[in-house]
Amino acid sequence: MNPPITIIGAGLAGCEAAWQLAERQIPVTLYEMKPERFSPAHTNPDLAELVCSNSLRANRPTNAAGLLKEEMRALGSLIMEVAENTKVAAGNALAVDRDLFAREITEKIEAHPLITTIRREITSLPQEGVVIIASGPLTSEALTTSLEPLVGKRLYFYDATAPIVAADSIDYEKAFRANRYADEGEEGDYINCPLDESQYLKLIKTIAEGDLIRSRDFEDEKVFEGCMPIEAMVERGPLTLAYGPLKPKGLKDPKTGREAYATVQLRSENQAASMFNLVGFQTRLTFPWQEKIIHLIPGLEEADILRFGTMHRNTFIDAPRVLNQFFQHQKESSIFFAGQISGVEGYPESTASGLIAALQVAALVNNRKLFTFPKTTALGALSSHISNDHSPNFQPMNINFGLLPPLEGKKRRKRNRLLAYVERARRDLKGWCDSNSIVLKTNYETTAKNL
Repeated sequence: MNPPITIIGAGLAGCEAAWQLAERQIPVTLYEMKPERFSPAHTNPDLAELVCSNSLRANRPTNAAGLLKEEMRALGSLIMEVAENTKVAAGNALAVDRDLFAREITEKIEAHPLITTIRREITSLPQEGVVIIASGPLTSEALTTSLEPLVGKRLYFYDATAPIVAADSIDYEKAFRANRYADEGEEGDYINCPLDESQYLKLIKTIAEGDLIRSRDFEDEKVFEGCMPIEAMVERGPLTLAYGPLKPKGLKDPKTGREAYATVQLRSENQAASMFNLVGFQTRLTFPWQEKIIHLIPGLEEADILRFGTMHRNTFIDAPRVLNQFFQHQKESSIFFAGQISGVEGYPESTASGLIAALQVAALVNNRKLFTFPKTTALGALSSHISNDHSPNFQPMNINFGLLPPLEGKKRRKRNRLLAYVERARRDLKGWCDSNSIVLKTNYETTAKNL
């Protein structure tokens, strides 16, 4: 008889892990503290609630995040399947309707006969069986304290979310639809608000003057580069936004035929396209200051703000000192970590860690050797990063091609180099699946077409 399998936390990683195990005929118990208790950033009682953004980032495999998603689809990822079912228009990115996404994940998880979902907060680890800790970046204080003997010093950084406005309150006489570098006449998925130089300078001046919300347990502020609050970017210099999230490159205003000095982009939040979030405007500014700033943006002067941005603490462990490449505790072989607490960063990466941990647990309970993914794949690179980072201050990192081994042979132009990474990853993952008797769930060809 197999030992009991417990998963703590029903976010992206926990739900993916539960699904992967259940689909392999291994019963699991999945614990989720909502709605008994909500973290400071969560409001939806459904599972797999997205907080920071509704985007799972790039979808093309020539981007590392896109390659990671492709590999997860090939292995039958629940999260990827539901994301496809609930996607909203977002150009070359994969963004979802948050509510539909969480609702469908919840329905699938709760309907699976081999997944027992219990809505209760877990404050200490079970004394028997195998455990996957996927409690997320906002792990409760009680559980965090109980984990300290296992993981040592607690690490954290601060993460921020962006405001959302109503689509029908945007002034389309000033804003325009377009995707970056789109063909002429192509209808864009993004709404763009162009700013001239004086409007831009007034905007960043107002941001710089804004009052900030301070967390009551505010300590040493460590902000993740990939989700930098807008006010922190402004502090780096007056042109940081113009060369960052507000860069106008590839976005010609149809009214002028030219690129603006800066452009604020808005991305759809739901399939009905009734809500849009301000891309790159994650913030910890007070709500009155956020309202003032949003209403300075051309096209958003009268915008109805449906949700203000917020800031919350993300907790993660010092993974290279605690975990091996299997997302398994180095000393306690029955304990695995997954999701952002494991030291990965981002929605695709959190999902992937849940998938990887589940495959390792399936191997463990079936007395098989744990799986070593090829380092040339995105899944393998992620596994290697969380276990082999030798820097003195480990920080979460999004998947990128720099984590994969260098290509062999002569130097290539950028597009050919990216295609070579993809071809190698596809070939090696297919060979790995064949040698480990794992069935690919998609038509996984090693050609470069459609890239």
